Amino acid sequence: MSENKKMPLNVLVLHGPNLNLLGTREPDVYGSDTLKSVNAALKEQGRTLGITVNTFQSNYEGVLVEKIQASIGVQDGLIINPAAYTHTSVAIRDALLMLKPEIPIIEIHLSNIYKRESFRHRSMIADVVTGQISGLGVIGYTLALTALDQFIRL
Repeated sequence: MSENKKMPLNVLVLHGPNLNLLGTREPDVYGSDTLKSVNAALKEQGRTLGITVNTFQSNYEGVLVEKIQASIGVQDGLIINPAAYTHTSVAIRDALLMLKPEIPIIEIHLSNIYKRESFRHRSMIADVVTGQISGLGVIGYTLALTALDQFIRL
């Protein structure tokens, strides 16, 4: 983690299951942007802000947990779209708790989970993250990065 707030920062962006199909999977719900374009935009924004943005996607819960654990002492902030694991994963929740309070965490959802099926209304991680962005599409990712920049450098 950066000791000097003026030093370049490291932020990890984790994308959960099925986000590798972004742009082709239910574009009426998730939009037409691809994961590659989302990651490229985040990395470009990071360069502007002085943040190294590392991105990672997995369809496997355990792999996401391992990435979260590996971020301890390495990352200054975390953006996570746990996708379907939002509603089911105690393991991801427990891993995120290990980052608190040192590492701010933003939970992101492309769609508004509160306007969808009732089972999607409950986030297993909402009460352990710094903030949540839901329903703003891919712009939510750039808003999350801007927010982390502010939280970290305060």
